[in-house]
Amino acid sequence: MKDVASLAGVSEISVSRVMRNAPNISKKLRDRVMEAANSLSYTPNRVAGALKNQSSNLVAVVLPSMSNEVFSSVLDGIESVLNDQGLHAVLGLSEYDTERELKVIRELLSWSPMGIILTGLHHQDPIPGMIEQLGIPVVQIMDIEGTPIGSAVGISHSDAAIGAADYLHDKGYRKIGYIGAWSEKPERSKARRLAFEARLSDLGTPLVASIISEERSSATVGSQSTAALLQQAPEIDCIFYANDDLALGGLFHALSAGINVPGELGLLGFNGIEIGKATPIPLSSIETPRFEMGREAAKLLLSSKENGNRIKDLSFKISGGKTA
Repeated sequence: MKDVASLAGVSEISVSRVMRNAPNISKKLRDRVMEAANSLSYTPNRVAGALKNQSSNLVAVVLPSMSNEVFSSVLDGIESVLNDQGLHAVLGLSEYDTERELKVIRELLSWSPMGIILTGLHHQDPIPGMIEQLGIPVVQIMDIEGTPIGSAVGISHSDAAIGAADYLHDKGYRKIGYIGAWSEKPERSKARRLAFEARLSDLGTPLVASIISEERSSATVGSQSTAALLQQAPEIDCIFYANDDLALGGLFHALSAGINVPGELGLLGFNGIEIGKATPIPLSSIETPRFEMGREAAKLLLSSKENGNRIKDLSFKISGGKTA
């Protein structure tokens, strides 16, 4: 705190008040303190009387959202391992916002967790330094294409995209569209779409059209985007969606509009959530092992001291369904 105060040119009390988010702090003061804190990878220590190298029985887990089944399954997998070891997950949500993620991670690290699990491989510059200063293990989930801070467990999204393109091409689809959401904030989602487009071009069937909604992913957004995409390009015979929430919305739109699925329109989702298997026409999807991903992340975290950092590819499979 003294170092942050010195760099920012303010008192230690001012730094403390900013870090506690106390009221009546000017934006100018807050920005000066946070700029200094970020440059020093500073996190406060909220564990009263803790020794410098002391940690708790907490594991910090930072996920983008809990509004769908995907990340709840990941968290269930994490808890299935931690619970047996007398450890507890402390959850923070980033909402795919890098500034919010930085704040969440700083707050979680202030409680001296014994380790941290992050989503994705792309994070703001201060974050690796903040984790390194605590000397705790870190595991990043969902993606394995890139350079992790510590260990990583997930799938290759490029391989999944190529698999999706090949699957649809083999099924006979030649006029394919794409629908995404969240403004493609997660890098892995954008990378997956680009790899999908590239593979379609290689196959001689370039992507016809796409819609990337700025809104958060939901069945409602999927339904609205499907209607808009088909109006924009009525020749489309199949749509690949960034996730199953969007794909289910597309299925609901098709059913309400009297569109024959998959006779007139094929639909392919991503993640393979359970509800997609229980719809009137079971959803075809790229299935990802979310529970296993959470479980393996926790195992990698706990074994890092003995085994070092590792990258684990859990792969994916295409669940046939009946929509594509």
